[in-house]
Amino acid sequence: MNRRAEIRMSEEEIAAFLEEERVAIVSSFGPRGWPHSMPLWYQVRDGHILSWTFRKAQKVKNLERDPRATVLVEAGYDSYGDLRGVMFECETVIHDDLDFVVEYAIGMTDRYLPEGVASTPELTDAYRAQAPKRVVLEFTPVHTISWDHRKLGGGL
Repeated sequence: MNRRAEIRMSEEEIAAFLEEERVAIVSSFGPRGWPHSMPLWYQVRDGHILSWTFRKAQKVKNLERDPRATVLVEAGYDSYGDLRGVMFECETVIHDDLDFVVEYAIGMTDRYLPEGVASTPELTDAYRAQAPKRVVLEFTPVHTISWDHRKLGGGL
């Protein structure tokens, strides 16, 4: 019996999972054709996954050459019955508009700073200073696979 349908997450479950987790593994095609996988912090906006990185990073060079990427977010490492995750096959847009990069950085701060700690004008100024060296990667899912082994109720 195929259990794939039993463990698939709904769109609402995927959205909640992505909000809860903090690191996405982004895989692009490296210069020799091999997968190049790197962990990135991310935000979700309108169903797209966004992240930022340095303009000169290998992943940016890879995505300029071939915009296809796989984005993986997973959890439940301690037990097979707790495994859950989402894998997106994506097309990537690279944004280098300075205002867009700063806006992303401010949103990242809101997502990743400890609770009760707020962004400051000084932090925004620091992002403005960094923005010319950075880009925002926008990953648009074209195919999604999800799993939540907890739905099996402990059975495999």
